[in-house]
Amino acid sequence: MSHLSTLTDRLLEQASQVVAGKPEQIRLIWVSLLCGGHVLLEDLPGVGKTTLAQGLGRLMGLEYQRIQFTADLLPSDVIGAQIFDREKQAFRFHQGPVFTQLLLADELNRATPKAQSALLEAMEEGQVSVDGDALKLPQPFFVIATQNPQSQSGTYPLPESQLDRFFMRISLGYPEEAIEKQLLLGHVGRINLDQLSPLVKPDQLSEFRLALKDVSISDAILDYIMRLVQKTRDSSVCALGLSPRASQSLANAARAYALTSGRDYVTPDDVQEVFAPVAAHRIKAHRSLSADTLVRQILDTVDVLRMP
Repeated sequence: MSHLSTLTDRLLEQASQVVAGKPEQIRLIWVSLLCGGHVLLEDLPGVGKTTLAQGLGRLMGLEYQRIQFTADLLPSDVIGAQIFDREKQAFRFHQGPVFTQLLLADELNRATPKAQSALLEAMEEGQVSVDGDALKLPQPFFVIATQNPQSQSGTYPLPESQLDRFFMRISLGYPEEAIEKQLLLGHVGRINLDQLSPLVKPDQLSEFRLALKDVSISDAILDYIMRLVQKTRDSSVCALGLSPRASQSLANAARAYALTSGRDYVTPDDVQEVFAPVAAHRIKAHRSLSADTLVRQILDTVDVLRMP
């Protein structure tokens, strides 16, 4: 446990060289990777989403590919296509950029729904289907997708089925004034990407994921998680509540958060730290509220301990 906690501290320290002042967001992405989940980074252009994804790819020692999603992107641009080989007089499959360990799907919601759907099978099952054949993707397979706010022109909303496949949705936000000054001076940012070296090996990720099973979660904590989930399913609170997949993600995220904190047991604080990034993009609030506001209200109103 202490080894992973130390590794987490080193990863946060190194990642802060390219995106400073965002340790909690970086920890949550690390938690998602430990759980085998995918991350949706939603924010305005220019706040460091792409730079952070590239930096984490280097620190985690993962093979990296990037797809710039645009309105004219085709599913074959993501998955690959059959190409005729003149020498062999036969078609051969040319792999697309999805065949990698860390895929950066940049500005995912600028592509059409048809192009977006090319990622669904890959994210859920770690494979893609080509002409009836299932082709396995490299392991681990991890997607970091960036998304611009829906209010911006040229964006397409992600369907609920795709949003549910993202383990967490995270926002970076503007940097603090002191951090932005360091960025202007060239002390942090993309300029430091080449200085990063891998801290984690892919086989270590498998070990860490196995260690998650040893993190205990008490009945009281499970009851707390279920009360949070059931609150989202109350039609007077949410128009669309959390699915069973989301409740599993919440429990697994709490375990991983505890593990990166050097503990082999889950506390209510762990659940509260991961609830918003796991839940906000999966629920549908009534018109008067945003999903982010709603999850904060749910955390405030649901008691940690069941009251008699």
